[in-house]
Amino acid sequence: MKQRLSEVMGKLMALPIMFWLIIFFMLPFVFMLIISFYQRGIYGQLIPGFSLDNYWRFFDSLYLGILLDTLVVAFVTTISVLLIAYPLAYYISRLPRANQAIWLVIVMIPFWINFLIRSYAWVIILRSQGLVNTILLKLGIIDVPLSLLYNWPAVMLGMVYTLLPFMVLPLYVSLEKLDRRKLEAAYDLGARPWQAFWHITLPLTKPGIALGSIIVFVSSIGMFVVPDVMGGAKSMLLGNVIQNQFLSARDWPFGSAISVWLMILSAILIALYYKAMQWEQRLEDKL
Repeated sequence: MKQRLSEVMGKLMALPIMFWLIIFFMLPFVFMLIISFYQRGIYGQLIPGFSLDNYWRFFDSLYLGILLDTLVVAFVTTISVLLIAYPLAYYISRLPRANQAIWLVIVMIPFWINFLIRSYAWVIILRSQGLVNTILLKLGIIDVPLSLLYNWPAVMLGMVYTLLPFMVLPLYVSLEKLDRRKLEAAYDLGARPWQAFWHITLPLTKPGIALGSIIVFVSSIGMFVVPDVMGGAKSMLLGNVIQNQFLSARDWPFGSAISVWLMILSAILIALYYKAMQWEQRLEDKL
């Protein structure tokens, strides 16, 4: 009876979440999927019908080149975020509980500020008359302002800064659940710190690494604010193409088709993550 009541309460508690997902995710996706089969009129109006032209158009060399650039930027961003986030998450997990809470709040603080405001804050810091160039000029280190904005390094910096918390939190959870007794056993058997890390800590935190990498990679391929604000016209990613199709070109069917391709790619990556986790779990069970 108690188990039955618990199941019913669990379903009731999940209803608001399901309602939220249906209203703000499923319905917009259905509308976008329907529009992706429409045609664009001369003045940007939607012409109902069923056509796959918008999907085939995506395979034009121009858009495939932008897709390749997007995947490269997403990959480099994911690796960069992982290299920064892992030591930070490891350091936080080794602190006393009270200090862990403080550091986690510091990691979460960027979420309290509007995403667009944070992007423009970097513009103020990196522009020719910005904080960095002003300090360097005052110190006499440089004679002319450096070009720190509207290039790919600026885009990478903005994306790493934006997505860093999404990697730190999954890694922290994995590191926090790590069985310290295995590390103590390794040290007792003569393992050096780097050996214990490589053979125990790193393998046991692979789920956190994989989950954080998927979140950062999928978020990177759909990013358009950072490339637009910090990269200018020189940096065009797939998210910017979708934005332009909806706002500038007024080609909603093609923009919807690109969005569907992007969601398919994201779904494939997430499915591969779960398959890899299941395969690893089965391998551990056999061992």
